Amino acid sequence: MAMMGGPVIGPGGALRFDDDSITRQQVKPGTARRIVPYVLAYRGPVALLLMTTVVDAVATAASPLILKLIIDDGIVPRHTGTVVWLCLLVAALALVGAGAQYLQSWTSGRIGEGLVYDLRTKVFAHVQQQPLAFFTRAQTGSLVSRLNADVIGARQAVTSLLSQSVSTVLTLVLVLASMFYLSWQITVAALLMIPFFLLPVRLIGRRLQRITRETMQLDAEMSSMMNERFNVSGALLSKLYGRADNEVDLFARRAGRVRDVAIGGVVYGRLLAVIVTVLTTFTTALVYGLGGVLTIHGTLELGSLVAMVTLLLRLYGPVNQLTSMQVTAMTALVSFDRVFELLDLKPLIAELPGARELPVTRPGDAGPAPDVEFDRVDFRYPSADEVSLASLEALGLRRPERADDSWTLEQLSFRVPAGKLTALVGPSGAGKTTITQLVPRLYDPNGGTVRIGGQDVRELTLQSLRDTVGVVTQDAHLFHDTLRANLDYARPGASEEELIEACRAALIWDTVSALPNGLDTVVGDRGYRLSGGEKQRISLARLLLKAPPIVVLDEATAHLDSESEAAVQRALRTALAGRTALVIAHRLSTIREADQILVIEAGRVCESGTHDELLALGGLYADLYHTQFAQQADTPSDLSSELH
Repeated sequence: MAMMGGPVIGPGGALRFDDDSITRQQVKPGTARRIVPYVLAYRGPVALLLMTTVVDAVATAASPLILKLIIDDGIVPRHTGTVVWLCLLVAALALVGAGAQYLQSWTSGRIGEGLVYDLRTKVFAHVQQQPLAFFTRAQTGSLVSRLNADVIGARQAVTSLLSQSVSTVLTLVLVLASMFYLSWQITVAALLMIPFFLLPVRLIGRRLQRITRETMQLDAEMSSMMNERFNVSGALLSKLYGRADNEVDLFARRAGRVRDVAIGGVVYGRLLAVIVTVLTTFTTALVYGLGGVLTIHGTLELGSLVAMVTLLLRLYGPVNQLTSMQVTAMTALVSFDRVFELLDLKPLIAELPGARELPVTRPGDAGPAPDVEFDRVDFRYPSADEVSLASLEALGLRRPERADDSWTLEQLSFRVPAGKLTALVGPSGAGKTTITQLVPRLYDPNGGTVRIGGQDVRELTLQSLRDTVGVVTQDAHLFHDTLRANLDYARPGASEEELIEACRAALIWDTVSALPNGLDTVVGDRGYRLSGGEKQRISLARLLLKAPPIVVLDEATAHLDSESEAAVQRALRTALAGRTALVIAHRLSTIREADQILVIEAGRVCESGTHDELLALGGLYADLYHTQFAQQADTPSDLSSELH
């Protein structure tokens, strides 16, 4: 039996979800009002669009009246001149209408594409401000979908509604006025049919709105799967475990669900068109019958009847547009609602008003590097509702979370002396990585204070903080770009000499210079064209280019071969020289070189001192030494003699 809210396999193997709280979500009140400022940013094009729309509407309504004159004042009394100049007038109106429609297309495109640009850049900038925990939960494909499918849907809605709404309403008014002028009886009969057009729109429009939201969500799910399976790590995992066929089946089920939902949208959309077509035919027959009787009895002229029939077609064009516009507006609100939902997500890490700049002291500058201090710090990781959205996670798979009352760090206090190396050791899950994430303010503590140079990091500008603290993680991430671009990321505009010097200091220049394209070599997805040791040394070269006074490092040599590890260890010595360093140590060589060692257990510092002092203490560090580090003492990769 399927778990409540989980995915189950439906008819035909399609994946469906019992928990439809996301797809049934209603558009938030005020969404339409929030769209207005984005549109008003393009006042000039909007004004031009409205002007051309008025011209087009007048030309549309005037043509049938001229047709009446051609018949009644030209053809019936056999006035050739009247027929000629009235036909020329019709042709002129057609040219004017064509020009107006061209300008409508240009202005609506200008407004629509400008709106896409504004929304995309705003959403991208807002996502960049989200905390690290946000990215650990949100699916990449879902985020990409918000920037692509949802924003484009919003663009299409705005451009179509802007160009159609005024034109439709104005055309409707002018056509009705012309019809009343020619025959009020036929006009009243035609108007009595309009409510029959609006009723199916309300019934079908709500269903289409839900289908639209579900389609967007399922498309995002499918995009996420493709993002995960099409990168090197996902492809490698699939091949190593022989899961290619299973992956195809899973993708087919998800694509099948998208297909099934899309079919429903097509069916409902077509059903609406069929109903409107039938109603239009009924109304046309009514007008022909009533108008024919009035013409036979001499109440209505023949030209007026022809004009009325033409005007009727011009009337139900706008009426049909109004019905489709209502559906378009209802589905468009879903796109805007999903975009605004993301923009309304408040970043947990925000710069305070009046935040201070932290002076950046580069190695070699006068004065020491700043120290780092943790003062009675408490920390627990935020819940899903604090950092993410259910619609950005797997549809139907997100479970309500119980509040996690366990603390990752509790009353943690220590000081990293300026210009010194402090090593963090401890069992897995003790809180070492969390400590390194609080220094560059990837998270904020729930209690206590993290200080750099005696200043609370929450009171500093984020830019100056990130300029001061350099971080190298175990997983050295490289963009799918050239080596030059990946290095320039640390210091845009760095000279060729500076790039080469950083590579030499990181002991990677010999490898780079031997490549056919040197620094212009493309490293591939996440740098997979390089070995693990080469990626780590490129990341160290990037750190050296940034030249931060404080280095936070999750030492990543534990899984390298002896030669790569030795090269990275030598590069580390250069990277850490003269800097305040906080290192999660995996190697005995780093631990021995440390000016102080902090032993972390259950979010607290349980021991501190040098290597020899902690061994003599015979506590947790001594246990860790004998279980994890002692075997490294006699290996060739132990560089303690070199580092001392």
